[in-house]
Amino acid sequence: MAYGMLQLVPIIIVGAMFALFIISGLRNRSNQASQYRFIGSYTGRVGIGAGIACNWMSAASFLGLAGVFYLKGYFAMAYVVGWTGGYVLLLVLMATQIRRFGKFTTPDFVGFRYESDAARTLAALISIVISIIYCVAQFRGIALLVSWLLGIDYIPAVVVGTILFVSYVVVSGALGVVRNLKLQYFVLIITFILPLMLLTRKLGYFWILPQFGYGAAIGELQQQFDFNWSDPFGATTLYEWLALCFTLMFGTAGLPHVLSRFYMVPGIRDARWGVAWGLFFIALIYWSAPAYGVLARLFEARNGISLNMTGADAADMIALSAAGLGGLPLWVVGILAAGGLSAAFSASAGLLMSGSASFSYDLYPRLIRPGVSERDKVVAAKGFFLVLAAIVMLLTFQPWGMIAEIAAFAFAVAGNTIFPAFLLGIWWPRANATGVISGMMAGLCISFAPLFIGNSLPFISQAIPFTSSAFIGAPLVIIIMVCASLLTAPPSAAIRHFIRREVHDCPEN
Repeated sequence: MAYGMLQLVPIIIVGAMFALFIISGLRNRSNQASQYRFIGSYTGRVGIGAGIACNWMSAASFLGLAGVFYLKGYFAMAYVVGWTGGYVLLLVLMATQIRRFGKFTTPDFVGFRYESDAARTLAALISIVISIIYCVAQFRGIALLVSWLLGIDYIPAVVVGTILFVSYVVVSGALGVVRNLKLQYFVLIITFILPLMLLTRKLGYFWILPQFGYGAAIGELQQQFDFNWSDPFGATTLYEWLALCFTLMFGTAGLPHVLSRFYMVPGIRDARWGVAWGLFFIALIYWSAPAYGVLARLFEARNGISLNMTGADAADMIALSAAGLGGLPLWVVGILAAGGLSAAFSASAGLLMSGSASFSYDLYPRLIRPGVSERDKVVAAKGFFLVLAAIVMLLTFQPWGMIAEIAAFAFAVAGNTIFPAFLLGIWWPRANATGVISGMMAGLCISFAPLFIGNSLPFISQAIPFTSSAFIGAPLVIIIMVCASLLTAPPSAAIRHFIRREVHDCPEN
């Protein structure tokens, strides 16, 4: 794949794809305050599933996952198992019950369930932090793709990518972004699987379902090139694999912009079916991402190219590299790049909308301007959206790690804070405001401890790696919440009655 030069054909393909999205967005554009809270965006059960999948199919899934498979082989299965397992956790433990609370954002839920403005404010701040961290991973993917498309260095590509993203959201409008998710997903799945079909066909493997055909490539790598891709823990330990897997699982069940999808459905069955369709749509991508990493490694081995174990940028772009190494036409590589940008743009939009909603509806009217009008809340949401985009852009200048690793840190924060708050809030009526505030604060400390004291205390980094801290952190936070709740006054009789009767359909004794 050529770097340092303008890629005209891919640019035309990317431009055509986003022109389609913008036209669709303009048809559904809205300036209503409700759209910045995800209200009124119901698009059917399949639409909910596609929206969940599109929010989920970020740069971490589209680009980063293939890169981790390329570098670490079987270890990357922890990402697949963790992320998909998190949706099973949502389906079994939370999706139906979240809908019955009838709230529209994570801070709404926390404030209502725990009857505390302080808890609501803390949840809003955590939601914003999670959105920023996760968005850094998306902006990194955008910058890498823009760098390749325009032939410019990484830092200018971050700025150009941010301008393009913000322009897209401004032109499409908030509601256009939300309703575009279904369209974007189906475009995304085509752009991701079509090049993979062409690659496997060129290799002579079963290409109609390439997710099942690339196993021959794994065998060829092992037999001819002595590369045991399927060795479970060749470069890591069972503990590290389990810690990452469970962290991603807990984090999936605690991501604010994913949970928001359940607030806007009209019924309980819609919430369940939305998750089921979302799992199906997500699986189509996850079955495909490993193939790109394996095929890229095979093409490199055949051409005598050594595995790049240190280049995070090269690994994150391995899906495009596989298409280039496989000799696919440039327009096919352009389709793949367009899909990657679509994935990063849609996930970034959902994340920053979630963060701006937390500010404009949970912080701004309570801490800055009490009694503010709905129109002013919309203005605040739009303004904070731009502020968040600028913050993320500045943070993206620093190469923190691979796309999937940065995303995993956001999941760790969510798993250590939001997930325990929802889990106990739904299933344990005795949980109170003191418990949830103590738990979320402890979760933040656990999440950031490896970054701030990991170097001076290596044991911390080994026990709770920054990408995998919720494996230990989430249970600790739950214990802290239980202890703090039992040592303080119980929540009101009204909220306990609501949970028993409305959430769990339990008759009163």
